[in-house]
Amino acid sequence: MNKEVKPAPAPGASRRRGPCPLKGVTPIQKDSPDRDPAGKFDDEDYPAYSMGHAAEILGVTQAFLRSLDAAKLLTPGRSEGGHRRYSRYQLRLAARARELIDQGTALDSACRIIILEDQLSDARRINAELQHTHRSKSDQPGPASG
Repeated sequence: MNKEVKPAPAPGASRRRGPCPLKGVTPIQKDSPDRDPAGKFDDEDYPAYSMGHAAEILGVTQAFLRSLDAAKLLTPGRSEGGHRRYSRYQLRLAARARELIDQGTALDSACRIIILEDQLSDARRINAELQHTHRSKSDQPGPASG
């Protein structure tokens, strides 16, 4: 038998056949937040966790995470392949849901409680910002009269 021997690719050359995988990819702009990877580390809304990793971190099943998606509590991001991706913020919501369900709360009720807690938190934050703005304006001297 006579086997054809193919030469090894040159160092640094790709063994991948077909079009270049970077063809058509738009370069990241200088002012884009994606240019600085540290920005993604600090962004609690960045969908960094796969479903399997999220389930492992939370100590829940993937089916539990899918049920939160079906109940519209979480809307995970999607990878290019269509896989669910979760942010740290979503993991906190899922952990709170697990806590409520473990205490005997029904899934739909737990979701409603979490949504209301989240809305209350936002309202308190906005209220504190408005009070700070109001105080800052009232501390400034008014126009001189005379």
